[in-house]
Amino acid sequence: MGSPTPASINRLPWSIVPLTDDHCKELCTWQYPAPYELYNWPSWDTMQQEQSEFADLLIRAEQYRGVIDEEGTLTGFAQFFPIVGVTRIGLGLRPDLCGKGAGLGTQFVQLLIQEAQRRAPKQEIDLEVLVWNERAIQTYQRAGFMLTDTYDKWTPTGVSAFHCMVYRSGNQAYS
Repeated sequence: MGSPTPASINRLPWSIVPLTDDHCKELCTWQYPAPYELYNWPSWDTMQQEQSEFADLLIRAEQYRGVIDEEGTLTGFAQFFPIVGVTRIGLGLRPDLCGKGAGLGTQFVQLLIQEAQRRAPKQEIDLEVLVWNERAIQTYQRAGFMLTDTYDKWTPTGVSAFHCMVYRSGNQAYS
């Protein structure tokens, strides 16, 4: 099965499903290449020992979802983090699907926007992205997000600059 073509992208049969233990274990094996390696998760054993993020069953049930294809293969994940009046999306696309062009990332983000709207229809949707991650920023802009703020934030590797981007319906810019 080759890379998706622009015509086939709109027909990709992705589904949002609860994140299972098997999905979590798989996410912990995904390895993003430099400079994206900071998005790699710790080992599943470490996550469980620390009860961090999706290893915490309550956080997983309330905030995390898997995205699977028609064969049930995990293609990505999402976190729908509730903030007062805002749904903040965290997301990850399987490393081998990143940077392939043809609108794959944009379609993935649009699927997550639809889910965020379904979960909390009256809330604003936003996300944070490292300022150097131009590939992601362009994808988010194509999906309808606008840059609204830039600030420094603590990360596991130190302080980094982030953009906050807010979804604006009807703001999709296709390239």
